[in-house]
Amino acid sequence: MTRTSTMPDSAWRKSSHSMPNGGECLEVLDLIPGTVPVRDSKRPRGAILAIPVPAWAAFIAALQGQP
Repeated sequence: MTRTSTMPDSAWRKSSHSMPNGGECLEVLDLIPGTVPVRDSKRPRGAILAIPVPAWAAFIAALQGQP
């Protein structure tokens, strides 16, 4: 995924379970149809993974213990 100036840092979100002092968190962006961009909150200028929505949904379901 190419980083552009149209993706402000304020558009990224992380889990409400994340600690306020940082830690090991992922941030996601909801602005890209069909894809969930994911980045490391400690390295906001680092790599971004582009996860297809079905794969992201399966990942979240697995975390929540759903089949």
